[in-house]
Amino acid sequence: MKRVAIVGCGFVADLYMRSFAAHPDITVVGCYDQDSARRAAFAAHWHLTATDSFAALAALVAGDGLLLNLTNPRAHYEVNRAALEAGCHVFCEKPLAMDFEEAESLVALAHAKGLQLGSAPSSVLGEAAQTLAHALRSGAYGVPRLIYAELDDGFIPQAPLEDWASESGAPWPYEDEFQIGCTLEHAGYYLSWLIAMFGAVTRVNAVSAEVLPDKRGVAEAAPDFSVAVLSFENGPLVRLTCSIAAPHDHRLRVITDAGVLSIKKAWDNAAPVRFYKRLRLRRRLMESPLGKRIRLSAKTTHPKLPRKGAAAMNFALGPAEMLDAIKAGVPSRIGGDFALHLTEVTLAIQNAGLTGGAYVPKSRCEKMEPMPWAR
Repeated sequence: MKRVAIVGCGFVADLYMRSFAAHPDITVVGCYDQDSARRAAFAAHWHLTATDSFAALAALVAGDGLLLNLTNPRAHYEVNRAALEAGCHVFCEKPLAMDFEEAESLVALAHAKGLQLGSAPSSVLGEAAQTLAHALRSGAYGVPRLIYAELDDGFIPQAPLEDWASESGAPWPYEDEFQIGCTLEHAGYYLSWLIAMFGAVTRVNAVSAEVLPDKRGVAEAAPDFSVAVLSFENGPLVRLTCSIAAPHDHRLRVITDAGVLSIKKAWDNAAPVRFYKRLRLRRRLMESPLGKRIRLSAKTTHPKLPRKGAAAMNFALGPAEMLDAIKAGVPSRIGGDFALHLTEVTLAIQNAGLTGGAYVPKSRCEKMEPMPWAR
């Protein structure tokens, strides 16, 4: 039996529970939250055993199980460290920590204890990301020259945020979301894909700012806009944009010397990957308006989930992959150096400020090994 224990029973925990339902080989053996009322509501809704302490929860999965850290990002470092000290493999919501040195120390601790430590997002293991990576590896669609990755979420402060709640009744934590910032919350969805395909980022040129000064009266808000130009060890230049102040746009476009590979939905594991071939029409140079859909040869990839709110994502892909890696005695694809590098680059973009400037990451990682069904 593959065992998972959940610490943090807030909004995102329900998304993970719905995803685990698509993985019958994984059992959630317990949950814990400092808020006893929230803990009880979550446990009752999902018919789980709630423990009365973090130590009791960690004991349920120490050894070959997995501790799933879904606490507030400000608590990630302390919870991750406590879990590792308790002998638990850990999968953490993004980021690993709010500080690179702290994240680095966590990865070192996990290595010293022979434990796995990884972080969200899991969409890099999904069908859309793996299909795009396979298309680029094939070389059939030209050499990539430039990539535009957009993670603009609309004018969020004007949305009916108070009405947003999870299945078990947890409100969407908009105050925390505004204080943590859209870059730390969202950049990883495409940044993880890019690192998986092209390896380590070698240079970050970024600007971040708060362009909406009044967001529901939330004090000490993080930047609500960022744009970065990223250089990679083995890839083209990338422009990555995050915001909650611009119209919704989740496109990723890989411009090659033969056309454009495009995805329109970052939060849909089954989003179509299409190729728009470049052609000449009389005196015009243009991309074909009809994109060719690219598919993997494998008939079966991974369990899919129906759309729920803004996403159609299987949040359990990361924990499932890590549990398989633990059982096989091999490193997780999204653990260790990969998770650390993703955290460092995301923090560099978040903390760039208006002065910008170049940042050279201290960490590095290799390109990701494809999922078995995407080779």
